[in-house]
Amino acid sequence: MNNTIRTIIVDDEPDSVQLMRLNIERHFPQLEIVGVFTSSQKALLEIPSLQPDLLFLDIEMPVLNGFDLIEQLMPVEFSVVFVTAYNDFAIKAFRFNALDYLVKPANVEELREVVVKVEKRQHLQADQFQVLQQQFRKGTITKIAIPSQTGVTFIDLKDIVFVEAKSNYADLVLTDKRRILISKTLKDIQFVLEQQQFLRIHRQYIINLNEVKHFNRNESLLTMSTNDVLPVSRLQKDKLIEQYGWL
Repeated sequence: MNNTIRTIIVDDEPDSVQLMRLNIERHFPQLEIVGVFTSSQKALLEIPSLQPDLLFLDIEMPVLNGFDLIEQLMPVEFSVVFVTAYNDFAIKAFRFNALDYLVKPANVEELREVVVKVEKRQHLQADQFQVLQQQFRKGTITKIAIPSQTGVTFIDLKDIVFVEAKSNYADLVLTDKRRILISKTLKDIQFVLEQQQFLRIHRQYIINLNEVKHFNRNESLLTMSTNDVLPVSRLQKDKLIEQYGWL
């Protein structure tokens, strides 16, 4: 497993950027800084292609603040740590599923706590992915095991209607409409599920092809057996039609 944590810093204050960068380079060699931005607008354009594991994100920035930036990037497949000069935004930060929240200037010990959290999350996700890969190598599988900190949950593939991205997590939506939150991103589970009867139709959704109820071709909307209506991206629309052999 690659232990390097690809890290991005977004902050419009050069002094804050310099301090954060200095602390990271001196104390946390496992963090590889792959991008530094003082403009949130530029960060919005560049972050997806840089594929970070960790984002240190200032909240108070002109034009596009930290919360606005994350909203436009959603769903994200990396850990977000909000950084600010004030305590006022803490509650809102955690509504965005932030991994942590730091008040400037963050000291080395506070950064260390963040790094430990990121490493724990990466190890858990790696363990989960390994279990899924092992199951797949054994041949056709009918169930997947979802490890957690309290045990393992076994889910029948046929009972999964769709998977929805939730920041650094994902919801498995079942035929009985239950939702099971797992600490994996859509990217992590796409490889395994798409070997079965599943297809990614959107950056936020993977569907069970056997659970599609209706396809509105004009509006590119799928109605699932649970009556959830999901969007189909333009790029995936042709692939969906090809899977079904629709005319």
